[in-house]
Amino acid sequence: MEKLIIEARVNEFMMREEGNPNVPYTPHEIAVDAVECREAGASILHFHARRADGAPDHDTETYAETVRQILATSDILVHPTLGYATLDAGPEARLDHILKMAADPKRRPHFAPMDVGSVNVDRYKPQERRFETTELIYKNSTGTLTYFAENIRKAGLKPCLTSWNVGFTRYASAFLDMGLVDEPAYLLFVLNDNAYLGGHPGTLKGLQAHLDFLPPNRRIEWTVCNFGGNLLALAAPIISLGGHIAIGIGDYTYHELGQPKNADIIRRVANIARELGREVATPEEAKRILGMP
Repeated sequence: MEKLIIEARVNEFMMREEGNPNVPYTPHEIAVDAVECREAGASILHFHARRADGAPDHDTETYAETVRQILATSDILVHPTLGYATLDAGPEARLDHILKMAADPKRRPHFAPMDVGSVNVDRYKPQERRFETTELIYKNSTGTLTYFAENIRKAGLKPCLTSWNVGFTRYASAFLDMGLVDEPAYLLFVLNDNAYLGGHPGTLKGLQAHLDFLPPNRRIEWTVCNFGGNLLALAAPIISLGGHIAIGIGDYTYHELGQPKNADIIRRVANIARELGREVATPEEAKRILGMP
């Protein structure tokens, strides 16, 4: 079994008002988190560019400055977003900041995400029996995904294939079949709890449904997050099954633990792995496991 890759999902679109003041917004705050998460055991850091007030920021320079500060202070591998459902634009505009950063060694990330399908991402409020919004769709057409795959490869970056449900997992298999994604693939299963309903529940059965549809003839390193829920309860099974873990207060505030920082959550996962006899990967070891130059 390979060493465990821990990816820190440090902010997503989580707001501090939702219960944890440690959610990083600015490039400096994210870079500080990167150092702490690396020391705690993370080998990859995933972030969304944010303004000082927490609002989404799709400006290339904000992304680039965040990546620059991370690379200047840590050897952690960097995985920025494409903007999620907050950037409703064509594929060229959605990938533009990634390609521009890839051309500059001081601001060059290591990964780019590809959510291999489309999904409704409106948040449901069960106590009120209503959705907060009704038109939020994370749209990723086959043509868009083909553009992403071809251009992420040209830029020399590693795609993170992101799967919300079995249909996405089957699409990831198709892109491997077409030769648009290199092996070993890095495949993220997005489980959902609480307000988010688009993915599988954050349970062992929800995870197993994805695993049942993994192509047996492909080299895939799979990892798991729980967007909207506590992933720690699944950490031991994931680690024991040979998967990797993507976790952070961007997905869930972990109010059960008070007001933890991202590094606190990463450290818990690393300790669970060591208790199970599985070592934690460094960034260089993660690159080798994922077949990155």
